[in-house]
Amino acid sequence: MTSPVSPVAAPARGLFVVLALLAVYLIWGSTYLGIRFALEGGYPPLLMAGGRFLLAGSMMYAVLRARAEAAPTRAQWKNLALMGLLMMGLGNGMVSIAEQWVSSGLAAVAIASTPLWMGLFALLRGQRPSGLEWVGIGIGFVGVLWLNAGSTLSATPWGLVALVIAPIAWAYGSIWSKGRDLPSPFMSAAGQMITGGVMMLVAGLVTGESFHGMPTLKGTLSVVYLMTFGSIIGFTAYVWLLHHVRPTLAGSYAYVNPVIAVMLGAWLANETFTTHDLGAMGVILFGVVAITLGKARAPRAATEEAR
Repeated sequence: MTSPVSPVAAPARGLFVVLALLAVYLIWGSTYLGIRFALEGGYPPLLMAGGRFLLAGSMMYAVLRARAEAAPTRAQWKNLALMGLLMMGLGNGMVSIAEQWVSSGLAAVAIASTPLWMGLFALLRGQRPSGLEWVGIGIGFVGVLWLNAGSTLSATPWGLVALVIAPIAWAYGSIWSKGRDLPSPFMSAAGQMITGGVMMLVAGLVTGESFHGMPTLKGTLSVVYLMTFGSIIGFTAYVWLLHHVRPTLAGSYAYVNPVIAVMLGAWLANETFTTHDLGAMGVILFGVVAITLGKARAPRAATEEAR
């Protein structure tokens, strides 16, 4: 016998879902512009990103430990370190590097290709995509080639290289992490930020990054925003969504963030985009939507076959 659902609990949960989705959509969509403002304010890319994640991860770790959350084991720290390298270091780190030459909106459009790479890496692990997912992967890669071949991105070779590496690294890290020995989701997020942050700080120092003067107030406030809202609140909202809604809904940020980033870049930073850029974005996002719908239909089809 099942107990009746509380008339207060259901609306409250629905409100939390809406708030969490808005947080992931708006906050993660705005982080691209936040990175640009931080760079313009005098912060070196890797030192800025590494410091942001190390501080945010350390604060999350301290709070979780204070709430009696189990610390990661040595084996789990190794897994978290590799995820930190792939997803934080090469994923977010390369975005920060790329935005030295590429607009925040265009960077977000390039990162929208992440679900396409995840589909390919899942295929290599034996997870066969559905027909609609194959269509989405094909459409999406046409958009990626279009974006890289003839847009303003092609005029910035270092930015192009960084924005090719970033989504591939994030996608591989996401697929690699499935089935690994990891702590709780929130502790995993904290561990990834700590390990990835340390690696980016070391990489920044090794490559000769340094501060050439006092950062501006705008740049510093941007880093604070990225650390608190982008890392702590954004990650917390995303992890909560993964545990309370369908994965396809939680992952819908992939095709909302670029639109938010482009709009904010045009509004607050006077970023301009060619018809070529916007056309490529539309094709990429169309492919990502097809993949998302394909993933949503696959479990339903499997359930109907089981009957």
